[in-house]
Amino acid sequence: MTRTRRPLPGPRVLSASAALFVLAAAGCSAGGSQPSVAVPAPSSEAAGYCEALHGELPETVAGLERSDPSPESDLTAGWGDGAIVLRCGVPRPARMDDSQSKAVEADGVNWLLEQRDGDGPRFTTTYRKAYVEVTLGPEYTHDVTPLSAFATPVAKTVPDSL
Repeated sequence: MTRTRRPLPGPRVLSASAALFVLAAAGCSAGGSQPSVAVPAPSSEAAGYCEALHGELPETVAGLERSDPSPESDLTAGWGDGAIVLRCGVPRPARMDDSQSKAVEADGVNWLLEQRDGDGPRFTTTYRKAYVEVTLGPEYTHDVTPLSAFATPVAKTVPDSL
């Protein structure tokens, strides 16, 4: 009897969509305590402003300790294990073109307000050379106080676009 040997399958390369699925599943596993967020892909100019902002962000916001989400990036930050998440260098929200959009001002920094169904509000800076987005958990549905913690760092590191 003759035995033929078949080569063992070698390592396989995952397609981009399969790799993203694997990464997303890993981010949702019980092994990590940090939430996972999408990292923006800003222009190099905006990324420079975001890097400067990252170095100025506070260690606590609204009494919550800083706990940055994964993956680690100068474009993202978090407090209270996802209760407050900041992303810098996000695209300009389409809602900014809506004349009926709501905005708030916190210590000299203007923010577009987007109410999200079943979740807390999302705020994005306006009139800045890089868009900074802050997402608050549902417990902050009627409380914009955490935005004041970002006013000085944003004003200091992300110039006005006017």
